[in-house]
Amino acid sequence: MQVIHTVEALRQTLMAKHAIAFVPTMGNLHTGHLHLAELAKQHGQSVVVSIFVNPLQFGANEDLASYPRTLQADCEKLRAAGVDIVFAPDEHEMYPEPQTITVNPPPVANELCGAARPGHFAGVATVVLKLFNMVQPQVAVFGKKDFQQLAIIRQLTAQLNLPVEIIAGETMREADGLAMSSRNGYLTAAQRQEAPRLYRTLQLVAEEVTKGGQDFAALEAQAVQYLTQLGWIVDYISIRASRTLAVATAEDRELVVLGAARLGKTRLIDNLEFCRT
Repeated sequence: MQVIHTVEALRQTLMAKHAIAFVPTMGNLHTGHLHLAELAKQHGQSVVVSIFVNPLQFGANEDLASYPRTLQADCEKLRAAGVDIVFAPDEHEMYPEPQTITVNPPPVANELCGAARPGHFAGVATVVLKLFNMVQPQVAVFGKKDFQQLAIIRQLTAQLNLPVEIIAGETMREADGLAMSSRNGYLTAAQRQEAPRLYRTLQLVAEEVTKGGQDFAALEAQAVQYLTQLGWIVDYISIRASRTLAVATAEDRELVVLGAARLGKTRLIDNLEFCRT
């Protein structure tokens, strides 16, 4: 496995590669990331994983400075997983001059997580487009845990006619149902025990809809009230059409319920796709 830090060296190395499958990450890797790398191996001959903590997607009061940076441990995991290339640029390599040209994402970027994190998805879309230009993959793999991000990247790829197939990896979960996330390490022992409740709440909402519940706003409000009473600070619980992320209507059959909430200072997100007859 090669570890490459510059765009020039990356391009020189990739000139001889074919069928490139790409997994962009911010490092501090866990089993969920390694699952995406395994998925990439199924769709390409050469697997490239990037590790870059992207400042453009962090707000002024978010955890950019404290976000875990564990490059050596990450590389050991990726080497064991059979990854071919790790691209680990520093900030100056990614942004050699101020990034005054950015991607303007679709309106849904200002909803859900975007409502609480203004500019976040513009930062995500911009860095992903830059990485696609650097790596030039045929396939790129993103996890479903960041469902809104996945939807926006799909739109980015389609609307800008990028020659990249987007593959979605299923959310990997701990034994108690908690979605794997780098930010789970911020949880105290008591918070870690409580954390799976977010997913269980989404499951309850989905069950009510599949039983025939059609007052989506009431179901969302009940879920928010339930979590709030247990000490969570809820950003949203929202039932959406899974393909477009538009607010779900009575006609939609393929749905996703998404949630974001805080335990202490740790913000957790999760989602559950489901269908109704």
